Amino acid sequence: MTAPTPRRQVEKRHGLSAKTLRRLERASGRLAAASVAAMEERLPWFGRMSADQRASVLLITQSGVAGFVGWLRDSQEALKFTTDAFRGAPAELSRWLSLRQAVGLVRLAIEVFEEQLPEFAADDSERAALTEAILRYGREIAFAAANSYAAAAEARGAWDARLEALVVDGIVRGDAEESVLSRASALGWDQAAEATVLVGTPASDDPPAVVFDVRSRAARIGRPVLLSVQGSRLVVVVAGPTEGGPKDREVLTKLATAFADGPVVAGPTVPRLAEAHTSAAEALSGLRAVVGWPGAPRPARSWELLPERALAGDPEAERLLIEEIARPLEEAGTSLLQTVETYLESGGVLEICARTLFVHPNTVRYRLRRAAELTGRHAADPRDALVLRIALTVGRLARARGIW
Repeated sequence: MTAPTPRRQVEKRHGLSAKTLRRLERASGRLAAASVAAMEERLPWFGRMSADQRASVLLITQSGVAGFVGWLRDSQEALKFTTDAFRGAPAELSRWLSLRQAVGLVRLAIEVFEEQLPEFAADDSERAALTEAILRYGREIAFAAANSYAAAAEARGAWDARLEALVVDGIVRGDAEESVLSRASALGWDQAAEATVLVGTPASDDPPAVVFDVRSRAARIGRPVLLSVQGSRLVVVVAGPTEGGPKDREVLTKLATAFADGPVVAGPTVPRLAEAHTSAAEALSGLRAVVGWPGAPRPARSWELLPERALAGDPEAERLLIEEIARPLEEAGTSLLQTVETYLESGGVLEICARTLFVHPNTVRYRLRRAAELTGRHAADPRDALVLRIALTVGRLARARGIW
């Protein structure tokens, strides 16, 4: 006849008897309360939290203790239990606790468990088993907390990306200033910073890769940016000056390397983000017209493309050509305007221009220098000569239509 199996030979979990597991289960509330008390005593910032926040931490700690007991009963469910301990917490915890603080709380709770768990052990082997188990479980809890915070950070990052895309889209479409500024403020944009819009073709069909590349380059030059991939177009808004010293002038050149091969156009630098829609409008106008200048620099500034933009039908480019070139030359006097026109018609030959005007060549040189001072364009430069010719033509057409 087979002898009955003694009750003490019942299978143990993690080297612990069923009696020890029941004692741990009944003491879960006490262990959680002791952990929270230690947090209040050893962590100065914990005491400054509101009662509701401390109660949330207590609830999470109780869930963690219950998960520990469940894990001891069935280690195959370890991932489920440890994840459940933080399942509802990150959405709230991450608002008022940093990941470093959350890990500090977990570490302190594990220390309290290590101090108090030995009293539940029936013998030395169970004490060793409990010590090993809480260390393993603590590692699982720490990983669960880190994963939860990472998920929360990814969710916030996705929201920030959508918000950023709305800001850039608002700038491109010229939306109301208030809506753009409020959203930009939520992204931490300095409202007093200058802004320049840069447009071109994205270097990849993968928008996240494009965003990462642009941000990496912007970080290396120490400039905040807002960006959005809009189909086959990449729009970047860069903060700070882009003219003046060599370092400022290099900003757009370095960012242009994040675009695909082909033209990249930058609008004018405006005093603040509220006016960035004008920079975007000119940059996009330049991008549409830059094909007319095969030798355009990369990036090209929108004002360098005024002739091509005017030929493409951009009324703003026509206005700028009149205001910056045609009007100043006309207001400077007939002789100056006539000299520039004659010089251009003579093919840039100084002597022919002088003979046509019955003046000395030095007089022509003087008048051309004076025209360059007024307009920023010197007729002896081939590109500037084109700009002057188009500007004078646009001016004559505008006057004929009664616009000027």
